[in-house]
Amino acid sequence: MIQSQNNRFQDFFEDDMYIIFKNYLYNYLLRKYAVEKALRNEKRDMILEVGSGISPVVTPGDRVVYSDVSFLALQTLKRNLGKGMYVVADGMKLPFRSDTFSHTISSEVLEHLEDDQKALCEIARVIKPSGLLVITFPHRWFYFTYDDRFVGHLRRYELSEMENRLREAGLQTIFVRKVLGPLEKITMCVAIFCFSVAQRLRMKEKENPPQPPFGKGGLGGFSSENVQSPGPRAIFLSLFKWINRLYAGIAWFDANIMPRALSTVLLIKAIKK
Repeated sequence: MIQSQNNRFQDFFEDDMYIIFKNYLYNYLLRKYAVEKALRNEKRDMILEVGSGISPVVTPGDRVVYSDVSFLALQTLKRNLGKGMYVVADGMKLPFRSDTFSHTISSEVLEHLEDDQKALCEIARVIKPSGLLVITFPHRWFYFTYDDRFVGHLRRYELSEMENRLREAGLQTIFVRKVLGPLEKITMCVAIFCFSVAQRLRMKEKENPPQPPFGKGGLGGFSSENVQSPGPRAIFLSLFKWINRLYAGIAWFDANIMPRALSTVLLIKAIKK
Protein backbone atom coordinates (compact mmCIF):
# COMPACT_ATOMS: atom_id res chain seq x y z
CA MET A 1 0.00 0.00 0.00
CA ILE A 2 2.77 2.39 -0.94
CA GLN A 3 1.73 5.63 -2.55
CA SER A 4 1.98 4.98 -6.26
CA GLN A 5 4.25 7.93 -6.95
CA ASN A 6 6.74 6.61 -4.42
CA ASN A 7 6.70 3.00 -5.58
CA ARG A 8 9.90 2.48 -7.56
CA PHE A 9 8.60 -0.87 -8.83
CA GLN A 10 5.31 0.34 -10.32
CA ASP A 11 6.81 0.77 -13.80
CA PHE A 12 7.26 -3.00 -13.88
CA PHE A 13 3.68 -3.96 -12.93
CA GLU A 14 2.78 -4.57 -16.57
CA ASP A 15 5.81 -6.79 -17.11
CA ASP A 16 4.41 -10.33 -16.89
CA MET A 17 7.81 -11.79 -16.15
CA TYR A 18 8.40 -9.40 -13.26
CA ILE A 19 5.11 -10.55 -11.75
CA ILE A 20 5.94 -14.22 -12.24
CA PHE A 21 9.34 -13.82 -10.62
CA LYS A 22 7.99 -11.72 -7.74
CA ASN A 23 5.25 -14.22 -6.95
CA TYR A 24 7.73 -17.07 -6.65
CA LEU A 25 10.19 -15.32 -4.34
CA TYR A 26 10.87 -17.41 -1.24
CA ASN A 27 9.91 -14.71 1.27
CA TYR A 28 6.58 -14.07 -0.46
CA LEU A 29 5.85 -17.82 -0.47
CA LEU A 30 6.52 -17.99 3.27
CA ARG A 31 4.35 -14.97 4.08
CA LYS A 32 1.51 -16.41 2.01
CA TYR A 33 1.89 -19.78 3.72
CA ALA A 34 1.89 -18.16 7.18
CA VAL A 35 -1.26 -16.15 6.47
CA GLU A 36 -3.15 -19.10 4.99
CA LYS A 37 -2.13 -21.22 7.99
CA ALA A 38 -3.47 -18.54 10.35
CA LEU A 39 -6.78 -18.60 8.45
CA ARG A 40 -7.02 -22.38 8.38
CA ASN A 41 -10.26 -23.83 9.80
CA GLU A 42 -11.75 -20.33 10.00
CA LYS A 43 -15.35 -19.81 8.98
CA ARG A 44 -14.88 -17.05 6.44
CA ASP A 45 -17.47 -14.58 5.26
CA MET A 46 -16.23 -11.43 3.52
CA ILE A 47 -12.44 -11.07 3.50
CA LEU A 48 -10.52 -7.86 2.89
CA GLU A 49 -6.85 -7.72 2.01
CA VAL A 50 -5.47 -4.24 2.58
CA GLY A 51 -2.53 -3.28 0.39
CA SER A 52 -2.53 -6.37 -1.79
CA GLY A 53 -0.42 -4.83 -4.55
CA ILE A 54 0.30 -7.32 -7.35
CA SER A 55 1.14 -10.13 -4.90
CA PRO A 56 -1.78 -10.89 -2.57
CA VAL A 57 -1.41 -13.41 0.23
CA VAL A 58 -5.08 -14.43 0.28
CA THR A 59 -6.23 -17.11 -2.14
CA PRO A 60 -8.69 -15.55 -4.63
CA GLY A 61 -12.40 -16.18 -4.18
CA ASP A 62 -15.78 -14.62 -4.85
CA ARG A 63 -15.97 -13.15 -1.34
CA VAL A 64 -12.46 -11.70 -1.24
CA VAL A 65 -11.86 -7.97 -1.67
CA TYR A 66 -8.40 -6.83 -2.72
CA SER A 67 -7.58 -3.19 -2.05
CA ASP A 68 -4.58 -1.04 -2.85
CA VAL A 69 -3.83 2.62 -3.42
CA SER A 70 -2.45 1.81 -6.89
CA PHE A 71 -5.00 1.44 -9.69
CA LEU A 72 -2.33 -0.10 -11.92
CA ALA A 73 -1.51 -2.75 -9.31
CA LEU A 74 -5.17 -3.78 -9.00
CA GLN A 75 -5.67 -3.70 -12.75
CA THR A 76 -2.71 -6.05 -13.12
CA LEU A 77 -3.92 -8.24 -10.28
CA LYS A 78 -7.43 -8.55 -11.71
CA ARG A 79 -6.02 -9.52 -15.08
CA ASN A 80 -3.94 -12.28 -13.50
CA LEU A 81 -6.40 -13.60 -10.88
CA GLY A 82 -9.85 -12.98 -12.30
CA LYS A 83 -11.73 -13.96 -9.14
CA GLY A 84 -12.43 -11.53 -6.34
CA MET A 85 -13.37 -7.86 -6.06
CA TYR A 86 -10.93 -5.00 -6.54
CA VAL A 87 -11.16 -1.60 -4.85
CA VAL A 88 -8.71 1.29 -5.09
CA ALA A 89 -8.40 2.47 -1.51
CA ASP A 90 -6.12 4.35 0.83
CA GLY A 91 -5.44 2.23 3.90
CA MET A 92 -5.80 5.30 6.10
CA LYS A 93 -9.30 6.00 4.74
CA LEU A 94 -11.03 2.78 3.74
CA PRO A 95 -14.21 3.26 1.64
CA PHE A 96 -16.18 0.51 3.38
CA ARG A 97 -18.98 0.53 5.92
CA SER A 98 -18.18 -0.29 9.51
CA ASP A 99 -18.48 -3.93 10.62
CA THR A 100 -18.32 -5.31 7.06
CA PHE A 101 -15.61 -7.99 7.01
CA SER A 102 -15.22 -11.17 9.01
CA HIS A 103 -11.47 -11.23 8.29
CA THR A 104 -8.99 -8.57 7.25
CA ILE A 105 -5.42 -9.24 6.16
CA SER A 106 -2.57 -6.76 5.96
CA SER A 107 0.81 -8.19 4.98
CA GLU A 108 3.86 -5.89 4.95
CA VAL A 109 1.77 -2.73 4.63
CA LEU A 110 1.76 -0.65 7.81
CA GLU A 111 5.49 0.10 7.66
CA HIS A 112 4.90 2.02 4.40
CA LEU A 113 2.23 4.35 5.80
CA GLU A 114 2.84 7.73 7.39
CA ASP A 115 0.01 7.29 9.89
CA ASP A 116 0.00 3.58 10.65
CA GLN A 117 -2.16 4.01 13.76
CA LYS A 118 -4.88 5.67 11.71
CA ALA A 119 -4.72 2.77 9.27
CA LEU A 120 -5.09 0.25 12.10
CA CYS A 121 -8.12 2.13 13.42
CA GLU A 122 -9.65 2.09 9.93
CA ILE A 123 -8.97 -1.63 9.61
CA ALA A 124 -10.56 -2.26 13.02
CA ARG A 125 -13.58 -0.16 12.04
CA VAL A 126 -14.44 -2.28 8.99
CA ILE A 127 -14.03 -5.60 10.85
CA LYS A 128 -17.18 -7.15 12.32
CA PRO A 129 -17.39 -7.57 16.11
CA SER A 130 -15.35 -10.67 17.02
CA GLY A 131 -13.88 -10.54 13.51
CA LEU A 132 -10.20 -11.22 12.93
CA LEU A 133 -7.16 -9.38 11.66
CA VAL A 134 -4.04 -11.15 10.42
CA ILE A 135 -0.99 -8.96 9.88
CA THR A 136 2.65 -9.55 9.06
CA PHE A 137 5.21 -6.84 9.69
CA PRO A 138 8.99 -6.25 9.72
CA HIS A 139 10.28 -6.91 13.22
CA ARG A 140 13.07 -5.26 15.28
CA TRP A 141 14.33 -1.74 14.76
CA PHE A 142 17.97 -2.82 14.85
CA TYR A 143 17.43 -4.56 11.50
CA PHE A 144 16.50 -1.27 9.80
CA THR A 145 19.04 -0.71 6.99
CA TYR A 146 19.28 0.48 3.39
CA ASP A 147 17.17 -2.39 2.05
CA ASP A 148 14.23 -1.16 4.17
CA ARG A 149 14.63 2.35 2.79
CA PHE A 150 14.97 1.02 -0.76
CA VAL A 151 11.56 -0.70 -0.65
CA GLY A 152 9.87 2.26 1.05
CA HIS A 153 9.79 1.19 4.69
CA LEU A 154 9.35 4.10 7.09
CA ARG A 155 9.88 1.92 10.14
CA ARG A 156 10.17 -1.53 11.64
CA TYR A 157 8.35 -2.58 14.81
CA GLU A 158 9.08 -4.10 18.16
CA LEU A 159 6.51 -6.75 19.09
CA SER A 160 5.34 -4.88 22.18
CA GLU A 161 4.95 -1.73 20.09
CA MET A 162 2.75 -3.47 17.54
CA GLU A 163 0.61 -5.12 20.21
CA ASN A 164 0.09 -1.72 21.86
CA ARG A 165 -0.97 -0.19 18.56
CA LEU A 166 -3.43 -3.02 17.99
CA ARG A 167 -4.83 -2.58 21.49
CA GLU A 168 -5.33 1.14 20.91
CA ALA A 169 -7.29 0.30 17.76
CA GLY A 170 -9.55 -2.09 19.68
CA LEU A 171 -7.85 -5.33 18.65
CA GLN A 172 -6.60 -8.00 21.02
CA THR A 173 -3.74 -10.34 20.14
CA ILE A 174 -4.65 -14.04 19.94
CA PHE A 175 -1.23 -15.37 18.97
CA VAL A 176 2.13 -14.39 17.48
CA ARG A 177 4.08 -16.53 15.00
CA LYS A 178 7.53 -16.32 13.49
CA VAL A 179 7.57 -15.94 9.70
CA LEU A 180 11.15 -15.10 8.71
CA GLY A 181 14.49 -15.03 10.50
CA PRO A 182 17.96 -13.47 10.20
CA LEU A 183 18.78 -15.37 7.00
CA GLU A 184 16.05 -13.43 5.20
CA LYS A 185 17.60 -10.11 6.24
CA ILE A 186 21.02 -11.12 4.95
CA THR A 187 19.55 -12.38 1.69
CA MET A 188 17.49 -9.25 1.07
CA CYS A 189 20.40 -6.92 1.83
CA VAL A 190 22.48 -8.69 -0.82
CA ALA A 191 19.60 -8.85 -3.32
CA ILE A 192 18.63 -5.18 -2.94
CA PHE A 193 22.26 -4.08 -3.20
CA CYS A 194 22.67 -5.99 -6.47
CA PHE A 195 19.34 -4.68 -7.78
CA SER A 196 20.20 -1.05 -6.99
CA VAL A 197 23.65 -1.36 -8.60
CA ALA A 198 22.08 -2.82 -11.73
CA GLN A 199 19.57 0.04 -11.85
CA ARG A 200 22.31 2.66 -11.59
CA LEU A 201 24.35 1.01 -14.33
CA ARG A 202 21.39 0.93 -16.68
CA MET A 203 20.65 4.60 -16.05
CA LYS A 204 24.11 5.41 -17.38
CA GLU A 205 23.45 3.69 -20.69
CA LYS A 206 22.32 6.89 -22.38
CA GLU A 207 22.67 5.54 -25.88
CA ASN A 208 19.93 2.95 -25.26
CA PRO A 209 16.24 3.60 -24.55
CA PRO A 210 14.94 2.76 -21.04
CA GLN A 211 14.79 -0.97 -20.45
CA PRO A 212 12.79 -3.15 -18.06
CA PRO A 213 14.66 -3.86 -14.81
CA PHE A 214 16.52 -6.93 -16.02
CA GLY A 215 17.11 -6.18 -19.67
CA LYS A 216 15.24 -6.01 -22.95
CA GLY A 217 12.00 -7.96 -23.03
CA GLY A 218 11.61 -8.18 -19.28
CA LEU A 219 13.69 -9.94 -16.68
CA GLY A 220 16.92 -10.85 -18.41
CA GLY A 221 15.20 -10.83 -21.79
CA PHE A 222 12.45 -13.21 -20.65
CA SER A 223 9.03 -12.36 -22.01
CA SER A 224 5.75 -13.98 -21.07
CA GLU A 225 5.54 -15.46 -24.58
CA ASN A 226 8.92 -17.08 -24.85
CA VAL A 227 8.88 -18.38 -21.30
CA GLN A 228 5.94 -20.62 -22.18
CA SER A 229 7.85 -22.29 -25.00
CA PRO A 230 10.52 -24.93 -24.39
CA GLY A 231 14.07 -23.69 -24.33
CA PRO A 232 16.61 -21.97 -22.08
CA ARG A 233 14.18 -19.33 -20.81
CA ALA A 234 11.55 -21.85 -19.75
CA ILE A 235 14.26 -23.92 -18.11
CA PHE A 236 15.52 -20.84 -16.27
CA LEU A 237 12.03 -20.06 -14.94
CA SER A 238 11.57 -23.64 -13.75
CA LEU A 239 14.96 -23.46 -12.07
CA PHE A 240 14.07 -20.12 -10.45
CA LYS A 241 10.86 -21.58 -9.01
CA TRP A 242 12.64 -24.70 -7.77
CA ILE A 243 15.45 -22.71 -6.12
CA ASN A 244 13.00 -20.41 -4.36
CA ARG A 245 10.92 -23.32 -3.07
CA LEU A 246 14.09 -24.92 -1.76
CA TYR A 247 15.30 -21.66 -0.23
CA ALA A 248 11.87 -21.11 1.31
CA GLY A 249 12.36 -24.39 3.18
CA ILE A 250 15.78 -23.27 4.40
CA ALA A 251 14.43 -19.85 5.44
CA TRP A 252 11.48 -21.50 7.22
CA PHE A 253 13.90 -23.68 9.17
CA ASP A 254 16.02 -20.63 10.03
CA ALA A 255 12.95 -18.71 11.26
CA ASN A 256 11.79 -21.58 13.45
CA ILE A 257 15.10 -22.46 15.11
CA MET A 258 15.97 -18.85 15.91
CA PRO A 259 14.48 -17.17 18.99
CA ARG A 260 11.57 -14.84 18.32
CA ALA A 261 13.72 -11.91 19.42
CA LEU A 262 15.75 -12.37 16.22
CA SER A 263 12.79 -12.79 13.84
CA THR A 264 12.78 -10.32 10.96
CA VAL A 265 9.08 -10.78 10.15
CA LEU A 266 6.30 -11.70 12.58
CA LEU A 267 2.63 -12.54 12.17
CA ILE A 268 -0.07 -11.51 14.62
CA LYS A 269 -3.63 -12.79 14.64
CA ALA A 270 -5.93 -10.45 16.56
CA ILE A 271 -9.65 -10.25 17.34
CA LYS A 272 -11.87 -7.19 17.43
CA LYS A 273 -13.10 -6.69 20.97
